[in-house]
Amino acid sequence: MKMEEDATVMGKLECLKEIRTRTIHLEKLKSRLRQEVDATEGEEKCLIEYRHEMELLLQEKMAHVEELRQIHADINVMENVIKQSEEDRNKHLENAKQLHHEYKPLKELVDSLRHEIGLTKLPELHEEDENFKPE
Repeated sequence: MKMEEDATVMGKLECLKEIRTRTIHLEKLKSRLRQEVDATEGEEKCLIEYRHEMELLLQEKMAHVEELRQIHADINVMENVIKQSEEDRNKHLENAKQLHHEYKPLKELVDSLRHEIGLTKLPELHEEDENFKPE
């Protein structure tokens, strides 16, 4: 009877060790995911500013024909900045999606392991931070 209890306790300890390892990994993924989401949002805000600046530059071009060449150069620079920013935003978004695809099955596994030993599930991402939307 004592050996059975010892085996059960050891099994639970091994399970807790596995949960801890995977939870640490889960937290690291969540942190990286949060960074990518924040970076995506930051780039989105920059894009709004860049587009606004582009609009102002185009209006200035129409109003000041004599400054057309300089404004045209500014427009080209802004287009390159916007293009680079969109590429960066898309890269961050793809990274966030990939991290989420890693996160989801790991969280399900951790929740399952926690459930097996009577622990509650970890909160969903969107419950912890409103920036993480289910879509």
